[in-house]
Amino acid sequence: MKGVVVYDTTYGNTKKIAEAIAETLKLSEFTVDLYDVKDVKKLDAEDCDLLVLGSPTKIGNMSFAVRRFIGGKIKGAEWKGKPFASFDTELEVAIKKGGGSAAEKIAKKLSEKGLKQVLPVLKTVVVGMRGPLKEGEIERTQEYVKELVAKLKG
Repeated sequence: MKGVVVYDTTYGNTKKIAEAIAETLKLSEFTVDLYDVKDVKKLDAEDCDLLVLGSPTKIGNMSFAVRRFIGGKIKGAEWKGKPFASFDTELEVAIKKGGGSAAEKIAKKLSEKGLKQVLPVLKTVVVGMRGPLKEGEIERTQEYVKELVAKLKG
């Protein structure tokens, strides 16, 4: 299977989560393309068995670059039914308060385009506006990806 992991990052924390997702998918016998959202030139649905898309949460929303990616690269009937997962980085206080989440907004937009959400969103915690990631978030991400793979192969 082929996975495509696309992310945006401000301080490098979301990139670390994306890299952990890509590496864990590779360990599960996926071929994986990992892209910073700004570097995606073209993305064909035929070359993608799983799309994983992530963004830092900024003022309760996904980054502008990710919003533009969804609007510009994910279009056409060939994306309908494709499995996806979404993730973000957020402050723990925002998660506890149930505020806006980039991952939830990504999931909503992709679902509206006809893609199929495999698991609930992955919200990873950063300590402070610039990070770092909270201890244990990489391991939690790896477990999430293992569950994702099991669901896809299930």
